[in-house]
Amino acid sequence: MRCPKCLKTEDKVIETRISRDGDSIRRRRQCSSCGYRFTTYETVIPADITVVKRDGRREEFRPEKLRAGIDMACWKRAISPEMLDSLISQVMGQVALLPESEVETNQLGEFVMKALKKIDEVAYVRFASVYRHFQDTDDFIDEIQRLSIEDANEEAQETQEKQDL
Repeated sequence: MRCPKCLKTEDKVIETRISRDGDSIRRRRQCSSCGYRFTTYETVIPADITVVKRDGRREEFRPEKLRAGIDMACWKRAISPEMLDSLISQVMGQVALLPESEVETNQLGEFVMKALKKIDEVAYVRFASVYRHFQDTDDFIDEIQRLSIEDANEEAQETQEKQDL
């Protein structure tokens, strides 16, 4: 593994953890040259999944790119690395279950937003702002109002289900 700081390839694994769902392995590493510590993740990537971009370009599905976008949305939020691992595993599981070997970015974004919404609404709005190309504060306000309405509808539905029991 190449050190992100000095780019040398000699390192040692300090700690290894398997995710709760068993779909990924998190490793803490330390560079033998400069001593920098960094984290790597091992996951099974669904075979031959292609991401279709909005402009029609096609790219190989790369979980690390997905993780980078999610990490940015979750920056300075109280979300543990284990929760992020679980979220990414969940999204990758949904992608693996698709009947086609291609997934469009809008579908991938919807999978992520649905999972983020359950974990942290601020991270959800941050991700949505990039994914949906918010242009101004009105777009943020509209999304937050939509989120509030959905939350109220879900609470009303749960209340109704409890009363029906």
